[in-house]
This record gives sequence, C-alpha cells and structure tokens, in this order.
Amino acid sequence: MSNPLLDLIGQDSLPDFDAVRPEHAEPALDRVLADNRAELEQRLQRHENHTWDSIVAPLEAMTDRLERIWAPISHLNAVMNSPAWREAYNACLPKLSDYHTELGQNEALFRAFRQVRESQAFASLEPAQQKLIDDNLRDFRLSGVNLPAGQKARFKTLSQRLSQLSTRFEENLLDATQAWSKHITDERRLQGLPASAREQAAHKAGAKGLDGWLLTLDLPSYMAAMQHAADRSLRRELYEAFVTRASEVGPDAGRFDNGPVMEEILALRHEMAQLLGYADYAEVSLATKMADSPQRVLGFLEDLVGRTRPQGERELAELRRFARERDGVDTLEAWDVGYYSERLKEHRYQLSEEELRPYFPAPRVLDGLFEVAHRLYGLTIRAVRDARVWHPDVRAFAIWDRDGEPRGRFYLDLYARENKRGGAWMADCVSRHRRPQGLQRPVAFITTNFAPPVGDEPALLRHDDVLTLFHEFGHALHHLLTRVDYPGVAGISGVPWDAVELPSQFMENWCWEREALDLFAAHYRTAEPLPQPLFERLKAGRNYHAAMAMLRQLEFSLFDFRLHRDYDPARGGRVQETLDAVRREVAVVQPPAFNRFANSFAHIFAGGYAAGYYSYKWAEVLSADAFSAFEQAGIFDAATGERFLSTILEQGGSRDAMELFKAFRGREPSIDALLRQSGLAA
Repeated sequence: MSNPLLDLIGQDSLPDFDAVRPEHAEPALDRVLADNRAELEQRLQRHENHTWDSIVAPLEAMTDRLERIWAPISHLNAVMNSPAWREAYNACLPKLSDYHTELGQNEALFRAFRQVRESQAFASLEPAQQKLIDDNLRDFRLSGVNLPAGQKARFKTLSQRLSQLSTRFEENLLDATQAWSKHITDERRLQGLPASAREQAAHKAGAKGLDGWLLTLDLPSYMAAMQHAADRSLRRELYEAFVTRASEVGPDAGRFDNGPVMEEILALRHEMAQLLGYADYAEVSLATKMADSPQRVLGFLEDLVGRTRPQGERELAELRRFARERDGVDTLEAWDVGYYSERLKEHRYQLSEEELRPYFPAPRVLDGLFEVAHRLYGLTIRAVRDARVWHPDVRAFAIWDRDGEPRGRFYLDLYARENKRGGAWMADCVSRHRRPQGLQRPVAFITTNFAPPVGDEPALLRHDDVLTLFHEFGHALHHLLTRVDYPGVAGISGVPWDAVELPSQFMENWCWEREALDLFAAHYRTAEPLPQPLFERLKAGRNYHAAMAMLRQLEFSLFDFRLHRDYDPARGGRVQETLDAVRREVAVVQPPAFNRFANSFAHIFAGGYAAGYYSYKWAEVLSADAFSAFEQAGIFDAATGERFLSTILEQGGSRDAMELFKAFRGREPSIDALLRQSGLAA
C-alpha cells in the first residue's frame, strides 16, 4: 500500500494531506518506531565514550523523524475526526506511549547523556546544546529512570493509561458538543439574535434537511445566543446543555460522562508523582516551569484575587441593577450574565460586537495581521499555491524575513465545522532542524473555530475573534522564527509552560491600537475605515468587566492547581467539591448546582496545562510588561521589534526564560503593566 506518511521519511516535503487516510497511520508509526529502536540500540552498543555526535544529535534526528509522522496523524484526528480516525489514533497511542516511556527509562541512554554532560567537551558546546542536554537529563528523572524495576513497570502502565484517558476525555467532549442541538421553527424565539447568527443557524438547519434554524453548542452559535437572544428560557436551555456537557447531569446525562475519566486521571497523576518522590502532581508540574514552588504560584494567584475581587463585586452589582431597571429581572442567573453584560456595554459605550463585525472581514484581517508582522519583524507572508490540504477551507502560507531568507510555512484552518475539535490552537507540524543534508525549516498548524462565510459574503469576525487569531499567530511566530537548530529547544520546545503564552498574548495588544487597526479594520462592503467614534468606544470598552473576566481566569487557575496539589487517594478527586470551594472564595457570579464546568476543562484533562493553567495569567504579566516597551518607543518601533525578535522569538527554549525576558526588558517582569492595562491599578 502506498503510504504518503512514509514518503516523508528523509524528505523535506510536506504531507499530501488530501491523500492521508486513517489506514496509513499505524503502519507508518510502526515503521518509524521500529527503525528508531534499532538505531538507538546500535548506537548504545557501538560507543563507550559518548559525545554529542554519537548519541545526542542522532536521538534528536530520531525524535524529529517520529514527529514528522505523528504530527499529521494527531492533527487530522483533531480537525477531521471520524470513527476511522479515532480507531487509528487510539491504536497508535499505546505504541507511542510505550516508546516514550522506554526512552525516558532507558538507563543506558541516561548514562550516555550524563557522560556527555560530565565530559570536558560539554563546556565547548553551544548554550542551546547544553540546555538540550540538561533538559533531557531532567526529563529522564521525571520519566522514572532511577526507579526500581517494579516501579518502572508501574510508571509505564500509568503513562500509557493517562494517554488513553486524555484522548477519551477529548472524544467525550467532542461527542457531547455535537450530540445536542436546538431546532427552532418559530422565528420569534430568535428575537435579538444578529442577522449573521440567524443566517448561520438557517444554514445549519438546511444542511440537516430541516426548516427554520438550528442552534448548536459550537462556540460561535452558543455565544451568539447567550449574548443576544432575548428569550430567557432559550438562553437557559442552551446554558444548561453547554455547562453539563460530558457529565452525569443535563439533557444527555451520563451519555458521555467524563466524571470517571477525571477521577482516574487525577489518581494516576498523583500515583505517578509519588513514584517520582514528589508530594503531589503540582510539584511534578513545576519541575519544568518558571515558578519555583507551589507556594509561589498560589501566592501570585491569591494576591491577584485580593486586588481584583472588590472591583468584580462592584461590576456585578451594577449589572444586577441594570437588569432590574431594564427588564425587571430580580435574580440575575448565570444564563443572564452574558446577555445583560452585552446590553449594558451597548448602553454605556453604544458598542456591540455586531456593529464591529462588518469592519473585520476575515480576508482583510488576515492581510492586516501579516502587515503587522511585516512592520514589527520585517516579514513577508504569501499564500502557497496548490498546497495539498485536508479541507477546502484550509490555506497554506510561507514566510520570508527582511533579508529574503525563507523562515517557514503554516497552515490556517479558520472555520468551525462538524467533526472538528472546538477551540483554537497552534501546533507543530515540522520543527526547525539543522541536519547534515541541510536546514529543515519549521511548519505550523493554526486552527480556530470562527463562524464560516455564508453565500458570497466573507466571514465577519468579532473583535474577540481577531484577538484569538492574533494570539494563535503569536504562538506560530514563536515556532516559525526560531534560529535554534536543535528541535528539542527550538521554537516553543523547551520553553517553560508558564512562559510559552508570552508571544501569543503579546500579539493581542495590536488589536487595540488605532495605528494597527488602520491596516485592516475596514467595512467589507464600502472599505470605509473603522470610524474614529467607533474605535474610541471600542477602546473605552476594553476594560469593561475586566475584573469579572480576570476572576474567572483566576478561578480556573486556582481550581486546577488545588485539584492537583490537594489530591488525597483516600478521598478521591473531589472535583466538584474543590471547584465549589474555589468559587466561594473567588467568583462573584455563583453558577447553578448543575454546572459541571470541570467535565469540559480540556486544558487540564486533555491538554498540557495540568497544574499549569496559572500559566496564562503569569504570561499576561510578561506580555503586558513586554508591550509596555512598545508603548514607550512606538508600537511599530523597528529597534524594539528587532530586540523582541532576537531575544524572545528567535531563542525558543535555548535559554532560561527569565534570562531571555531580562535580555529584552532589562529587568525582571513587573505586575504593574498588567494591572494598568486591565484598569485595576490603584
């Protein structure tokens, strides 16, 4: 059987995504794993005095070869999910988990790396090479390389099971999201819903052979209804369906329940931590992060709660008064908050997302984003013609720097559709790697779930969507612009999780600046620039309900961290109990008892943020402080842009994250810029 994934081995080509099928996945993975195991065994037996060239560089090449195969498999499972892709992906997972655990627990390989670290030649290696070796030695220990044989075997079992459970969590969430819909035939129930949202709902109904309109739990559909539908009972129905997804309550109670999955994940993580000699999984998480202790993380979060909660309470009290005076609503429920928040915003600033959307047509926003990157870093970005992609909506682009050197490529998949994982993310497709046959340039996947275009009209983005696009592009630039030649510390690899959000959140700042918005914010029909009064209202509303928004993120962060730090095997995960306790301390909006947010918290149960969700908030401190340098020099100041490029984006994970930040800013980060930017400074 011809296998387009195996055609990638030893080649610089990209996958022919339209030709990759689920049946290609397992044979390709089997082949690469077998080749890697054989080569590693030969190298470990052949050499006694190991060097960078004898063991470290070859292992990097083996890892890169595996990632070239696995990245397309993993990505297609996320964006073109089907029973066949699930079966193929789940067949691969245990094999991949076994391989990584074998590597991490390979004592001969560990000794070889330690030998290189302790050799005289180590001092003459580049800093990136030294960091790569040190990171690997740390990861060997975190993989249980020093454990007795019985505990090693148990650790391997735990790793494999955790991999399976994370996938099951994500599959349950996707299935639960797609299983529910609301068919509406009485247009009066859609009162308040913007024309664009109605068109999307009508299009979805038509695609299912239905009359009327179809509301779903995909984020564009759900958010439009929660923010604009005047029908309170409709909002409540959607809210309950959304917040009970993949749980034991709600309209699909027990059908896709992630409750047992979460319990087992937490138990296995805690056991893994104990095997490694840590008190809890929070300590394991921090072993690879900037923060040096659980106390430091909790102190940071609790300090922000103390600074923020009084303003959050004032914001909620004001919203309650508004809802009571406007519509006689005596009790503001969770499904009312989004709706009345939008109405109050419209009332105060004469501003709504729907008024802004015509000024953010997706093609023009994309062009503007590329122009921002050009002005900041001298980049030129052009579409790649005839790229082989997995869906007609997907486009491919190439990047050149100011010297005309090609720096990488990326795929852009913007729109929500069935069988595509929700949310937005950037993922590696190919890493930068300097090989004997030449330089392998990086490739990224950028995925979002915006409302797609309908008919001949372009997709019109909300300002929040524009922020999301800039955010994910910031991640992509971090991956694509690296000058580091070793995949393990190139791009986002090797960057501590609590620093990896710096380049992404940093990019969001340009979405609020007139000089940047003028590059792309123009009416899709008339090309009229965003009117100055509308811009001023947008800017004035930037910190609208900033305290409530920050408290929500702090709630998620504290819940995640305490869930992993305070786990007690005798008492189980206590997931809802922990969440309720955090909400009593932090939240100003107390959700109803049926709310099961944790059951859809994929970041910590199916992503890489376990005991690390606080990273978003810490990275906001870094990004606000970094952007303040541009506020002082000018948002397109070439020298400041070049300094950010050379000290942050090009360095990847090759140096300590705090060291890199200080190289850019000249000092350690300060929280002051974030508080000022959020309107919370005293």
